Amino acid sequence: MQNNQSDNGKNRLKAVRALLSSDESREQVLEQFVQLTGQILNIPARFISIVDDDNQDIKAVCNFALKQTAREESLCRHIPDGEGQLVVEDTLLDARFSTHPFVKGKPFIRFYAGVSLTNQKGNAFGTLCVADVRPHKFSQAQLTTLNSLAKLVASLLEAWNSADSADVTTRLPDRRCLIRDIQQLARVEPAQNYRLIVIDCIDMPRIHELSRTVGVVPVENLLKQIALLVAERLRLDEGKKLYCFAPGRFAIIQGVNDKYQAHNIVDVLTGMNASLSENILIDLDIFIGETTFIPQKLSANEILRQAVSALHEAIGEGEGATPFHEDYDTRRTEDFLIMNDLAAALKKDEGFYLVYQPKVCLRTGKTVGLEALIRWNHPERGELYPAEFIPLAKKTNLLSDLTEWIIDRLIAQLACWKKEYALIPVSINVSEKDFAKPDFASRLAARVKQANLSTALIGIECLENELITEKDVAIKGLKSLKSHGFFISLDDFGKGYSNINYLQDIPLDVIKIDLSLITRLAEEGSSRIIVNSIIHMLKELNYTVLAEGVETEAVLNLLKQYGCDQIQGYFFSKPLPASEIEHWLYQNRA
Repeated sequence: MQNNQSDNGKNRLKAVRALLSSDESREQVLEQFVQLTGQILNIPARFISIVDDDNQDIKAVCNFALKQTAREESLCRHIPDGEGQLVVEDTLLDARFSTHPFVKGKPFIRFYAGVSLTNQKGNAFGTLCVADVRPHKFSQAQLTTLNSLAKLVASLLEAWNSADSADVTTRLPDRRCLIRDIQQLARVEPAQNYRLIVIDCIDMPRIHELSRTVGVVPVENLLKQIALLVAERLRLDEGKKLYCFAPGRFAIIQGVNDKYQAHNIVDVLTGMNASLSENILIDLDIFIGETTFIPQKLSANEILRQAVSALHEAIGEGEGATPFHEDYDTRRTEDFLIMNDLAAALKKDEGFYLVYQPKVCLRTGKTVGLEALIRWNHPERGELYPAEFIPLAKKTNLLSDLTEWIIDRLIAQLACWKKEYALIPVSINVSEKDFAKPDFASRLAARVKQANLSTALIGIECLENELITEKDVAIKGLKSLKSHGFFISLDDFGKGYSNINYLQDIPLDVIKIDLSLITRLAEEGSSRIIVNSIIHMLKELNYTVLAEGVETEAVLNLLKQYGCDQIQGYFFSKPLPASEIEHWLYQNRA
């Protein structure tokens, strides 16, 4: 009998400790339960309390001022000590409570009803209570309802506390366990300094691609191997955990004076590889982010977010390890705000307009074409250039929306100009994501013809790097555009890839030499040799060659000497609004 009582005491203590541990997600659910309790019973104050051997802690609360009291001061202690429930319709009329400090003083409890939270083993670990500053009649039906709600809360908490918090594949503690442990630090060591270090060994797109190629089981075995390799290399001190919070991603919590920081973990983990099959090894690229934190100052989710933000910064910059910095966060926040504003502006069709930069023939001096460029007059930030929002739009579907907006405005503008001027071709920048769509070319051609325009009036400019990374689908899209009569330009040639082998496969009309080469012509002899060679090679291949970013007469004369066909740049004109471009069209007609 004595052993059974001892076991019950241990089980009750375990249940109490589990509920006292920090868990933000669980607290949110409990708060919803106490809200529901008050609405059903129509009692303003409601809360869940945990009474241990010394104290009463209030966990989820609504309209009740107490957070913690000594056990002997608690009204709730009468519930586990008594029959498992207690109703006091008027505390001033009850000799047990009429002089109680919480009745005579704050929070002035005049009415109280509470029932026990009991687990399946019969151990009471808390109470669900309602209270008010005025007396209430409390019927048997209301008491039955309160008991039913308490059983729901107890069942939820028991399921929550017994739930498996291990990653399914690696069996390491998972993200939920990581969050709980950070929250627990806020309770036991709230003012200490810690660092959260997150480790990326293999990126998610690669995992998905491998799963498609070899199947799920080999990839799961790969992830298990990676977890074992990381654990073996780190050799964490006893009591320290290695968490797996996402496939191929791990985390550790360290004191600021512990042995690991982000930069030395890179040294420890670099050079790892794992077996995908008997004959295939996968090299692991290690990236690490970390953030230092004081548990009481930040939520666990915010701490994890900061560490992951630093990790993504490391991946984006190609750095092995990166600590969290506020300026990264500020930039990301700014980017997010701009994307939100961009989506709203597109939906309302506000703030966007097109400007046009002339393309000039070096042989005749005539304007032979225009490039349409988007501008955004932001209501707070002023005029924004494409470099300030296009890279952000590329990360979402907003880029396609912008492309559609540009096409609509350009077709409308050409139709308007056609009434008064001899039209010249206008090019627009289109990403591979758009022109590789199977119906992009046919839809564009139909819209142009519906406006009684020729497809030869519109050019599509694409970036060289997109053709390299998505060659097959990109070339197919360009061939479709070419078959419908659009002219095709390759932008930024010479900026990065410039593998001339692919040129013979692409239906190009114009190749634009990147301004990074052009702007150095006057000062660097090596740049003159490179540009001269590029122009001669492209002319031998029968391309029209256009130089971007021409700003001085010296550069202009060199390009003439090299045989360049066309130029674009501030030497002749900056991008101009439609009203000013009409002057160029008039001159061209003359």
